[in-house]
Amino acid sequence: MASPNPITEENKKDALHFLVDNFHTAFDSKPEVIAFAPGRIEVLGNHTDYNQGWVLSAAIDLGIHFLVSRSSDTTCRLIAVDLQEEETFDISDTNKSSKTWANFVKGMFVLLSQRSEAEGKGKFTTGFKCLFSGDLPRGAGLSSSAALAMSGGLALSKLYNLTIPPLELAKIGQKVENVWVGVMSGLLDQFSSLFGEKDKLVLSDFRSLEVETVSLGEGNCFLIFNTNVHHSLVESEYNVRRQDCEAAAKFFADTLPEAKIQALRDVSWENWKNISPKMDQRVAKRAAHVVGECERVQEGKKLLRDGKVDEFGKLMFSSHESSRIYFENSCQELDVLVELAHTLANQGKLFGARLSGGGFGGSIVVLAKKSNSEEIRKEIEDQYLKKTGKAVQSFVMLPAKGANIL
Repeated sequence: MASPNPITEENKKDALHFLVDNFHTAFDSKPEVIAFAPGRIEVLGNHTDYNQGWVLSAAIDLGIHFLVSRSSDTTCRLIAVDLQEEETFDISDTNKSSKTWANFVKGMFVLLSQRSEAEGKGKFTTGFKCLFSGDLPRGAGLSSSAALAMSGGLALSKLYNLTIPPLELAKIGQKVENVWVGVMSGLLDQFSSLFGEKDKLVLSDFRSLEVETVSLGEGNCFLIFNTNVHHSLVESEYNVRRQDCEAAAKFFADTLPEAKIQALRDVSWENWKNISPKMDQRVAKRAAHVVGECERVQEGKKLLRDGKVDEFGKLMFSSHESSRIYFENSCQELDVLVELAHTLANQGKLFGARLSGGGFGGSIVVLAKKSNSEEIRKEIEDQYLKKTGKAVQSFVMLPAKGANIL
């Protein structure tokens, strides 16, 4: 029997009431601001954001609630309900915390305070007390970190009377990831969390920083299968992959000066075939993945707009194969899940599947008809258990609204 899907509006209301009660117990007051930011699934376009390429993603109906009020002094107190951990610091303390999760909140606070000062409003003079919790499994590749930063950023901006456009808030969140946490990530996670729309995919151009949406098509949904193989992008080879991509872009730019290549986005598949034999082969493989992904996103956008969801699904399988062979950011558990999905696709039960997110563990995303979702969940869960001896956690979800103040 498939594991129960916990995502219901009633569950979300109960969870929020629980958090408000917890806030009152911890701080003897009610929260002044409550924000919610969703996680995201990356549907097509893996590791293309920091290569100035395109990504198709979606906000999902799992995320993080962030509750906050001002302090009467300069103390900032943070409570991570799910981790059962706390952190306290003074507003004058701009050093990194020893707790990674705390840096997502502390980093947003410090950078927002600096922005307030730059706008002539002065630095923040009082601290805050906050509590947050979510239903995003950590390490599943659904971007719980960006959901925390964006929910915290929205809530703190409201609390301190700052009006920050979504694009700027996304950039602040990216700076927190890069500087405060040490992951040289792009803007994909923040964009997806902020710009999500119900029943639509987010198409982001990471050179122009323009965003548009594309309909998923009526009756279609996503299924997430979480391997529970937890990864940390700080400790994984994420940063190494980015360095390889930058080295590849420089090689193409030096070899093809007339093409005016600024990033791997500008490299065509024909360019890659002609030049790659002259490159370091590891770097060439990384470039092949990104160049192919950029082309797949462009093709995928057209297919969705033409209603060719089955053809779009084939691109998802191709994307995963590229991740596995060229970018080497998959793992055995992810590959087993995609193989199981491929078998069901051949039976006409689903459209496509691939790893979602940075890789090295986490989840796959499956595109299917909603009417087939429970059958797919049961079959993949059962077969995965037989093949690996491990359970897999699954969810059915539709693209959801982006981050907002409640």
